[in-house]
Amino acid sequence: MLQRVPTTTPAREKTPSSPKADRHSWIVLALATTTAALTGPGQTIGVSVFIDHFVSDLNLTRSQVAGAYLVGTLTGATLLPSVGRFIDRRGVRRSQIIVGLLFGLALANMSQVNGLVWLAFGFTGIRLLGQGSLSLIATVTVSLQFVRNRGTALGIFSTVAGALMAIVPVAMSFAISQWGWRVAWMVSAGVVPATVVAFAAFGLRDLPPGSASSTAKTHLDSDSTDRADALRSRGFWVLAAVSGSSGMLGTALNFHQIDLLGDAGLTSTAAAIMFLPQVLGSSIAGLSVGLISDRVGTRFLPAAGMALLVAAHWMAAIVSPGIVVVLYAIVLGAMAGAVRTTASTLLPQWFGTGHLGSIQGSLTFFTVGASAIGPVALAQLEQGFGSYRPAVLLLSIIPAIALVFSLADPKQTAHPRQTAHPRS
Repeated sequence: MLQRVPTTTPAREKTPSSPKADRHSWIVLALATTTAALTGPGQTIGVSVFIDHFVSDLNLTRSQVAGAYLVGTLTGATLLPSVGRFIDRRGVRRSQIIVGLLFGLALANMSQVNGLVWLAFGFTGIRLLGQGSLSLIATVTVSLQFVRNRGTALGIFSTVAGALMAIVPVAMSFAISQWGWRVAWMVSAGVVPATVVAFAAFGLRDLPPGSASSTAKTHLDSDSTDRADALRSRGFWVLAAVSGSSGMLGTALNFHQIDLLGDAGLTSTAAAIMFLPQVLGSSIAGLSVGLISDRVGTRFLPAAGMALLVAAHWMAAIVSPGIVVVLYAIVLGAMAGAVRTTASTLLPQWFGTGHLGSIQGSLTFFTVGASAIGPVALAQLEQGFGSYRPAVLLLSIIPAIALVFSLADPKQTAHPRQTAHPRS
């Protein structure tokens, strides 16, 4: 686009490593992964265990709660590009401290909700600060810490974070059964900010520059695409189409999983257990994509994620008790793990790290916004058709289009800086 094609490998990639530096990098990866997992109370998987309590205790209908969730998610998504710019200006360490404290306040606020408007306001806070901002900071942290083996590191990050996050609804359910849902939110409000703020204060001190103000950042900026140029590139919109499709339809299938699989003949308990094979699929795909990106290349990774999403929709249309439903869950999980790792790996590779927070924030805006629309779209189509089968088949057109878009005209996909990475 408008950037000069670098003739040499950027200076930061020439920096020799040492055992001490390598150990520190893996420590940072562990801290960022745990931070991402602790966004669970702001994720759909964490909020889901509170839905019935909102309906019964606040005298709301399930549709009203879903509507409040939609409003909160969309409102939070609109602010994420600004969060990304803040990360670029202030750095991940300071950003994590501030966002961690605010996320704690948002979680505490959820314990006090007493009506529909307050609930929508509460959803806005936890979706913006947890699912959006804190996840964004953790991802940027890993991208900045690793240059060599970045894909592998991001694969481990997304895989382990997803597995750890699966513990969140179990822990929240236990807290609800012991002390009630309001106290459960307060427990989260104490544990989460205390942990992530401590991680940032004591574990991110030596993070390399790239999304922080420093002398070295001047060099990084000269080799990086800014947000405006990234938004004019085909590569960004390939990732937006792929991540948006994954966010929209993956969330839709998960949100309605109990009902969808119930129609296919599974009990509620059996349908809930199918979240476990998803974790397995996500783990395998996340690690595989990370290794492939480092050792083979990234040419077909966006398309592969969309092929898995199309396959998941087709399998959802014929799902039945037995091996088919297990395979469906594994494929759906594999899609999520593959897309998360692909997007996280390609952003710094294509656009550099000088403005990574801003660009990642813009991409997250599309992903989070789409995730709010997906459950509503699937519910409306199911109501119109009277069945999930035609609804999921119709929605499979969306990832099919994204797949074709990610394959067409490959030379124009990425920013010219990608020529510095011939393996890709």
